[in-house]
Amino acid sequence: MPARSQNGKIRAFIVAQALKTLTQQDYLAMREGAVVLELDCFGDKVLRLSDGSMLKLFRRKRRLTSAALFPYARRFARNALTLARLGIPVPQVVAVGRIPELARDFVHYRPLAGSTLRELAGSGLDEDRLQQLRDQLTTFIIHLHDLGVYFRSLHIGNVVVTPDGRFGLIDFSDLRIYPWSLGRYLRRRNMRRMLGIADELAWVDLPAIVAGQAPGGVR
Repeated sequence: MPARSQNGKIRAFIVAQALKTLTQQDYLAMREGAVVLELDCFGDKVLRLSDGSMLKLFRRKRRLTSAALFPYARRFARNALTLARLGIPVPQVVAVGRIPELARDFVHYRPLAGSTLRELAGSGLDEDRLQQLRDQLTTFIIHLHDLGVYFRSLHIGNVVVTPDGRFGLIDFSDLRIYPWSLGRYLRRRNMRRMLGIADELAWVDLPAIVAGQAPGGVR
């Protein structure tokens, strides 16, 4: 393995594990000029910073839960690292940490270039191109399952088509990766969310996904 590639993986591993602490003042300085993309009753959730990078905030849990013991920000970074090692395009993590004064954890990352399938679906593509994307999505999901990836929040807003035509993932804090290919039960269970969204029913070939065989036998 080239030294540069190995060093990159080491740096990525360190980023994924280390927690950086920001003061409220540090956060406000980062937030200056940012665009708030998501928020809820507790405050900001996702921001696009002035340099184009992203800051995703997670509310700290006060109770003793898995999220308190292993924060979602660290899960995001760990999953990004593992998916990248599996050859799946993902955002590039810059830093992971917490803002104690705000009771927030955060992950700072550079977004994955491309458009989500949801964005493409609303861009006026012709039916032939849409069907091509649907078939590619089914093939992509089968590939994920073959790699042991179980992503219960999977939907077309979390799948990105990169400029070179590859499929990648975003927003995967709750993703799990098993050291073996998923069985039929988990493959079907993994599709529950998508099958519960009316506009996304036509985007996947469920029998093909459960069987682990892409449309037309193309893998």
